[in-house]
Amino acid sequence: MGLFTRRKMAEKTKDESYKVQSTTSLDENLEKIKLMLTDCEDIIYKEFRVGVEQDLRFTLIFTDGLVDKPFINDSILADLMYHAREISPDAPELKDELYKLVRYGSIPSPELKEIRNLDDAILAILTGDTVMLIDGTANIIVIGTKGWPARGVSEPSTEAVIRGPREGFTETYRFNSALVRRRIRDPRLKLKQMQIGRRSFTDIGMMYIEDIAKPELVKEVKRRLATIDIDAILDSGYIEELIEDNPFSLFPQIKATERPDKVAAALYQGKVAILIDNTPFALIVPATFNAFFHAAEDHYIRWIPATVLRLMRFIAGTLSLIMPALYIAVTSYHPGILPTELVLSIAAAREGVPFPAVIEALILELTFELLREAGVRLPTLIGGVVGIVGGLVIGQAAVEAGIVSPIMVIIVAVTAISSFSIPDYSFSNAFRLFRFLLIFAAGFLGLYGMILGLLLMIGHLVRLKSFGTPYLSPFVSFTASDLKDTFVRLPIFMMKNRPLGIAKDKIRMVNNRGEIKQTKDGYNNGEGADKNDKK
Repeated sequence: MGLFTRRKMAEKTKDESYKVQSTTSLDENLEKIKLMLTDCEDIIYKEFRVGVEQDLRFTLIFTDGLVDKPFINDSILADLMYHAREISPDAPELKDELYKLVRYGSIPSPELKEIRNLDDAILAILTGDTVMLIDGTANIIVIGTKGWPARGVSEPSTEAVIRGPREGFTETYRFNSALVRRRIRDPRLKLKQMQIGRRSFTDIGMMYIEDIAKPELVKEVKRRLATIDIDAILDSGYIEELIEDNPFSLFPQIKATERPDKVAAALYQGKVAILIDNTPFALIVPATFNAFFHAAEDHYIRWIPATVLRLMRFIAGTLSLIMPALYIAVTSYHPGILPTELVLSIAAAREGVPFPAVIEALILELTFELLREAGVRLPTLIGGVVGIVGGLVIGQAAVEAGIVSPIMVIIVAVTAISSFSIPDYSFSNAFRLFRFLLIFAAGFLGLYGMILGLLLMIGHLVRLKSFGTPYLSPFVSFTASDLKDTFVRLPIFMMKNRPLGIAKDKIRMVNNRGEIKQTKDGYNNGEGADKNDKK
């Protein structure tokens, strides 16, 4: 039975007897480790002796490229060899004294622990720590020496913001947790860490504020993460698909973000954040339909322009969903509801077009989707040019060739621009896919088909849940206090409570601007004002 097979059994049973235990023989421990790490040329073994008479054998094992080599050379090897000479050779228990020196005095590392099995030792080596084997003791010392190449904190590319923090998550798990901790200096912010993946052992962190998040939500997230049994986790998308309520829905039930300020804001609302190593995207649960229309700067700018912009997003999202289907239904089945002049104008524009409106819409929509996909895959400088030039050239050429009508080009262009106003990329993808379903429904049944498709979508959204929270919350709960941050964004001093359906601690703010009183000279005469300041 291999070491990692034993590890899997140990994780399931939580029984140390399933792990390969270390012995007091350095040669025996080293032989077992080398056997498991055969043909791993990036594993470095450094054997040396310390002590007055060089009679105690040590071996350092680490992975080249994952460790901080200067720290190993200057703070482990040099210090250990220097301080070992201070121990008297006449000490009755020389090996014990040298072991205590290594464990408690010589190595200036804040991350130092003891283990007694080789499974954990191999995992530590492969995650960037350094393992020290000492002859004559079964204790294995693990030294925190992680130092792999990492991308620095920079502005997130998928969530641009006009006003607000410019920091974004990176691919390093510990950097990301620090960015969140920096914004929530509260000891009640908890971070529960686990490793998922039988082969990757990816670090996963679950963050929540203890007295705000509901215990049942925290318990459910922990349960779903614990049930994951897969060989490797390479990105947050793996976790998202494995723990969401309905994986067959077009609509995402978990919100992904690169912004630590968004994660902090969600934690303050009582939600749970999931951080995954090797990816700059964090997951937020639960996620609702309303949250996907909120942009990062909504709470950083004044509430009046924020409300106007948010209303524009909802209107644009509606247009991106129904505009092509509505045009097809009206022009093909119900032209009588339009003014006569408009009907004649549309008929004149469509003169000579060989395809019905539904085929015309599908040709342009598919062409635009191909241009968008090509723009995403190409380098940044080229991608934007391909999208603009390709759209202009192909659209103009299609109109001149008589394949499509000019008004259909306008409809598809407005639809595309409207879809870009949705802040969340995965949510806009759901609208893009459902738009095609509505186009087919309108092509077969006109307005009746489009309305039927919209009713089916609304019915699906009503039934959909995200970790026990209704997807259309707070619209389906009709809680007046929760509606203050939906279609509109009221002033912050009016939103004194957290969302009632999510948070355990409802009170967010005690005082508000209604208690600020102004005098003729402009000074505040509130009860908390200082007398000297009034003068």
